[in-house]
Amino acid sequence: MATTNETQVRGSTSPLLSPYKLGNFNLSHRVVLAPLTRQRSYGGVPQPHAVLYYSQRTSNGGLLIAEATGISDTAQGYPDTPGISTKEQIESWKPIVDAVHAKGGIFFCQIWHGGRISNTGFQPNGQAPISSTDKVLAPQIRTNGIDVAVFSPPRRLRTDEVPQIVNDFRLAARNAMEAGFDGVEIHGAHGYLIEQFLKDQVNDRTDQYGGYMENRCRFALEVVEAVANEIGADKVGIRLSPFANYNGSVDSDPEALGLYLANALNKYGILYCHMVEPRMKTVGEKSDCPQTLVPMRKAFNGTFIAAGGYEEEDGNNAVAEGRADLIAYGRWFLANPDLPKRFELNAPLNKYNRNTFYVSEPVIGYTDYPFLDTTA
Repeated sequence: MATTNETQVRGSTSPLLSPYKLGNFNLSHRVVLAPLTRQRSYGGVPQPHAVLYYSQRTSNGGLLIAEATGISDTAQGYPDTPGISTKEQIESWKPIVDAVHAKGGIFFCQIWHGGRISNTGFQPNGQAPISSTDKVLAPQIRTNGIDVAVFSPPRRLRTDEVPQIVNDFRLAARNAMEAGFDGVEIHGAHGYLIEQFLKDQVNDRTDQYGGYMENRCRFALEVVEAVANEIGADKVGIRLSPFANYNGSVDSDPEALGLYLANALNKYGILYCHMVEPRMKTVGEKSDCPQTLVPMRKAFNGTFIAAGGYEEEDGNNAVAEGRADLIAYGRWFLANPDLPKRFELNAPLNKYNRNTFYVSEPVIGYTDYPFLDTTA
């Protein structure tokens, strides 16, 4: 373990551990908790054990982004994911948010709709999931290598129905602020509803929400505008993954898509853009990839958050070289609730266990990862 002097030098020279001004928020470091689905919100309601989970990962002046949170009763695609459309859900989020704030953290809620990544068992009255398309997604083996997710044929949203979904995002943002969150992140990545509109290998529409790139991006930008108008652009971020093919969502020209969105978002003056690195094509380990987020980073005027397979060294390099302002960590933050402290002390990291990422268990693989014993 590093000595006190070494720690002081490391803390003062590490780009990841340098302070950052995120709009009206003063961050003490640039290590962000990425939004991570944990499937422990029984019946769609956040549970008391989430108070401990999120507060464990809170540092004074640190930014946390909550797990994907459903905007309506049609948003769910996995068991026990949280929502923020009912009074019960809003009230259940409040003690979790309070716990993060009590430790000096800044907390954003990721608002989400799964679209066709769902089945009739999760939908009200057993109806078909909604999407940009009626193309069904093939069954998928889950990350544990055992369970198989089966998706129902979706129903293509009518043109006149799209504004209602935009409004659901707006209301979810309002509800998040009522719950005490500092802002919201719109989930426009990983093959969920917004990305089902964005990518040309999924979106086969012929109305104003399909065809040309401008049309395919219309829904996403309408959501951004509605949410920004509701709670203030300075409290809004968006997550995008133009290069990924998560959940069968592929585009024929991902760099052009990412660049178009980065430029278009500037109109709304939102706080940040959070993009997933091209090397993360699918859920799992990173791969070699010559493509880069740099053009999007240069095009977007606000704070740029990068995510996707980062470790400490390449996170430091990305910040030092100006390729990102902040770095979001998922699996490593999941397994190391005191991740910024471990970076500061150059301490070893706990290994994560994929088999417990999504178990319906309030402790195991959730709040039982050990903290660094700094008194040893």
